[in-house]
Amino acid sequence: MKYQHLLGLLLCASVFFAGFLLKGHLGLYLNLASLMIVVGGSATAALLCFRLERLGIVARVVRASYRSRLKSEAEIVDILIDLAIKSRMAGILSLQKDEHETSVLFLRRGLGCLVDNYEPQQIRDILNTEMYFFKLRREDSERVLRTIADFCPAFGIVGSVAGLIPLLGGIGETGIILRTVPLALTSILYGLILANFVFIPCAANLRERTNHELLLQKIILEGIIAIEGEVNPTVLKTKLLSFLTPSERKADLVPLARIRERFRIEDDNRPDPPLF
Repeated sequence: MKYQHLLGLLLCASVFFAGFLLKGHLGLYLNLASLMIVVGGSATAALLCFRLERLGIVARVVRASYRSRLKSEAEIVDILIDLAIKSRMAGILSLQKDEHETSVLFLRRGLGCLVDNYEPQQIRDILNTEMYFFKLRREDSERVLRTIADFCPAFGIVGSVAGLIPLLGGIGETGIILRTVPLALTSILYGLILANFVFIPCAANLRERTNHELLLQKIILEGIIAIEGEVNPTVLKTKLLSFLTPSERKADLVPLARIRERFRIEDDNRPDPPLF
């Protein structure tokens, strides 16, 4: 989990606990029956709306969105410029090793198309299709999270009504009032907390990450097409830097010596060693 997310979680939890303690004993806000109504009802409604497999995918996507780190736009630009220089010096087939080693799946797909000698329009169509369905899958996962977020306050109201019915039937009896009022009030509290503290933030984080990944994919797409067309790395750098904010842009290309060392490229123009 990213530090900022962990910090936000701890800060919000601290504010909640501090507020509860200031207003009374913490035990007043704990009610198992309310929690069962809200969590159980929301979970049941989710199972009625979505396939279990779909819910499992959403859970894995959300977990990955908090645990795995994405490369920045500047890092992707640097990688593509390195690959463009390597391709011009050693040929496109030299990128086959990079295809197997890269951890960026979309870049791996693009390099595979390059190595397999696809036409530029074919590469663009394949990668655009990949981006389109990636966006659809992520939007579907976000929709699931927001739907569950809508369920939580609704079942909080269900728990509240379930507590008010015996309350109205037992007016004048102190024991009944003491048992039903906590159920009525804490159900709404739990529903609001689950919706606005768990599911809506997860959906918003997923959307932000999706937009970032789509931007990286667009950069990779343009870079792959440029490498296939043997565009000059300086021209490619100028084009790709347009995707970055001014503060993220770097001034110079990677030095040629470092490129040779990184990719173990032999210099064919070196003078032959003396014979004696």
